[in-house]
This record gives sequence, C-alpha cells and structure tokens, in this order.
Amino acid sequence: MGSKFDITISAVDSLQAERYIDEVITEITRIENLISDWKFDSQVSEINRMAGKQAVKVDQELFDLTQRALFFSQITDGAFDISSAAMDKIWKFDGSMKQLPSKEELIKAIEKVGYQNIILNPADTTVFLKKEGMKIGFGATGKGYAADKGRNLMQQMGVKAGIVNASGDMAVWSDDIPQKKWRIGINNPFKNNDITEVVTLCNGAITTSGDYEKFAEIASVRYSHIMNPKTGMPATGLTSVTVIGPSAETANGFSTSLMVLGRKEGLRLLKKHPEYACLMITDNGRVYRSKNFKKIKQIITR
Repeated sequence: MGSKFDITISAVDSLQAERYIDEVITEITRIENLISDWKFDSQVSEINRMAGKQAVKVDQELFDLTQRALFFSQITDGAFDISSAAMDKIWKFDGSMKQLPSKEELIKAIEKVGYQNIILNPADTTVFLKKEGMKIGFGATGKGYAADKGRNLMQQMGVKAGIVNASGDMAVWSDDIPQKKWRIGINNPFKNNDITEVVTLCNGAITTSGDYEKFAEIASVRYSHIMNPKTGMPATGLTSVTVIGPSAETANGFSTSLMVLGRKEGLRLLKKHPEYACLMITDNGRVYRSKNFKKIKQIITR
C-alpha cells in the first residue's frame, strides 16, 4: 500500500509474537493484492482498465469496501471521492513536479472524477466506471481497513493487546488487560519531534490525515496530496486532522473528508456521527477539537 506497517502485540514470548505477526502480514498482503491500483492483476486495476467499457465482477469484500467509500461521498457531497485517483495523471508528490497543472489539464482531469459515475450492482457484485479514463483508488481508507482487519484477526487468535499501525492509521486493542493502555502521540506538524496531544487508548482507532509529510513544493508553496475532487486542486486551510473512534477505516474516511471540507463544515459533519471525534490543526497552527473529543477519549480509554 506504499506505506510502512508496524505491528506491536502482547505475547508470551518472541516466537509466539512472530508467529502472530506473520499471520497479520499475510492478511495485509492479501488486502493489498485485492485493492492496490498499482498492481496490474488486482481487481481494482481491472475495474480501472475496464472504465467506460464494461462492469467488472469483484469479491464481496471489495464490493463492500467500495460501497462504504461511496457512503462517505454521499455524506460529504463529494468532498470524499475515490475516483479522485484519476488526478494522479496531473499531480505528482514524489518531488518531480516543478509547475502547477494548467487550467486545461485541471478541467480535463475533473471530467473523469465523480462518485455518481461509479455504478455498483449488488445482484452480481460488479463495479462499473461509466466514463473511460476514470480510476478509483483506496488510498484514503485502505490502510485503515487493513489495520482493522489485522486487529480483528489477532483478537480471533486470542492476542490480548496490540497495535496495528499503518503509517499513522492505528487500530488498537487491550482485551482483558485493563492496566495496558496505549499512549498515542499526535504530531505537531510545525515542530519536529514535538507532540500536540497524547491520546490514551484501550480499544479503538486513531488516524491522521495531513499535508506535512506527502506534498509537492512548487515556487516555495506546499501543496497537499489530499485533493479537492471538485476543483482538482489540493485541499487548503488545514494542515492535519486526527480522528478517533471505533474503526480505523471509518476514522480514515473522516480525517480525509475533513481535510477537504475545512474546519467549519468538517465539524458540522462530524457532529452527526457522535461516535467519532477529531482534533484539527490549521495552516496557521491553531488547534481545534470537536466538542465530543474529551468524551470519546474517555470511552476508548476504558
């Protein structure tokens, strides 16, 4: 998934720990082979190749993942959109970009973006992209989903406590070990090795979306890798958004959505989903928390 995964667990000895961790690595690899749009033989790559041509039958797992992503598009009025993956043709965040895309390039790219053109057929679990050149990608929820699945797998195997950390998107648990609480630091994006806040978790998830690690710098201006699907330009106004709640996949969807929606609209959206809370850091360094942030912290600390 183009990301570093760290897996930390409680076990009797290192041999047992390695055996459990290998099982999780196998599961994460399986998910990557299913959803990666960089792997030629993945089902997502097949969907993208068949855009504008025909529907592609997919596993129920991928169908459900796509359906949940479309739910985020609906509740954000398109601020979250997995078809924004088509933007990778005009935006590069590997240090190679030297100038902004032209107006014509932006218009052409936006024409290929639109969650309304992702057609799901539950009767035969097919996915169809209506426009040729469309593309979907799960960069916004895939890592969180893999973290959730890794946590679930280890809980099923009887592992009592651990963290699956997908480059900052974390699923944590501490079953039957009440004294074991994981302390997760939220980075200060403006100061290296500085922590804005520490969240103590027993069972839950915490994810962060931001523009301070992956970005393009053009003419001394930093452009986030998180795109606004409606403009074709990177999101602005917020430097990072951290979301806490039960599921890493869902928290990941919210943190990405809030980066695009901005502070006011983002807080208004999250208020409708009280099992999740957020901490936002603006471009000028101001910190905002949703009103339920303290309450949700207390719930997932138990």
